[in-house]
Amino acid sequence: MVSANDLELALDKVRADAAGPVAGVFGPDTLTWRIDREAAVFLGAGRALLLQLAHPWVAAAIAEHSTTLADPIGRFHRTFDVVFAMVFGSLDRALLSARQLHRRHTMIVGEMPETVGPFAAGSRYCANDIPSLRWVHATLTESALMAHDLVLPPLSIEERERYWTESRTFGALFGLTGDDLPADWAGFAAYTAAMAQSETLTVSPAAREIAAKILGGARPWLRPPRWYRALTAGMLPEHLRAGFALALDERDVRSADRALRWIRRVYPKLPGRLRYASPYQEAQARLRGEAQPDWMIRCLNRAWIGRPQMDQRGKG
Repeated sequence: MVSANDLELALDKVRADAAGPVAGVFGPDTLTWRIDREAAVFLGAGRALLLQLAHPWVAAAIAEHSTTLADPIGRFHRTFDVVFAMVFGSLDRALLSARQLHRRHTMIVGEMPETVGPFAAGSRYCANDIPSLRWVHATLTESALMAHDLVLPPLSIEERERYWTESRTFGALFGLTGDDLPADWAGFAAYTAAMAQSETLTVSPAAREIAAKILGGARPWLRPPRWYRALTAGMLPEHLRAGFALALDERDVRSADRALRWIRRVYPKLPGRLRYASPYQEAQARLRGEAQPDWMIRCLNRAWIGRPQMDQRGKG
């Protein structure tokens, strides 16, 4: 488990290596900012969520403690609020988000309601469990790069190594230490490949139900388009796609291919206001010394994180 003391030790290291109080943990010269600013990264969000659900402990925690189905938009906002604050927030804001997430996770504990894969009924789960945190961190990292490379020129081997080094710092915001994460990109790729083939990832009935409701539309007006559902299914390992009962016929494949061709043609030409996530734009405004982001960034922030300004809350 990651204790509160473990987290603070990890955050001490983050603070010492951070870009600065205003630039935050990473800063404008990092690959993390370059990759995570892209709205196209959202193309991998469905994949990341399903891979997280494929871990039985994660699925049980979401089923018993999350408001994902009752309040899907609120869950979306809370998730991106935390992630973007860690990546693009000021240093104080990033560290505050890390502590808030840890405190939230300490309340997410329970027992497996049934045996799923290697996890026996009655076994305990906790959201601050290191293997679970490591897997969630891996799904975010890998899916972001996969989505980026679907639309934009793929990263070089050297850039992937650098991105993984920075991702280890992102993991520290969860309380994960260097010993908890692979040392290099090759080790990370080996870890994700091994997890994809292991019994650890087993789609439980709860995971299947949550995925079906989300991809089927937790609300009638929130149903993801056919091409997005097909793209998400196509990015999963085949046995997990079958576990989630996600059919992928020729019509689905053509739908995803058409959408990707259109996105690849249009997306690089979009103005930065639309192409880049608004928390990144807010971070740039902060670096320019502006007291608050302009009205357009505040409006876009409401769509991304559910509130007008990322750094408006108190410090702690």
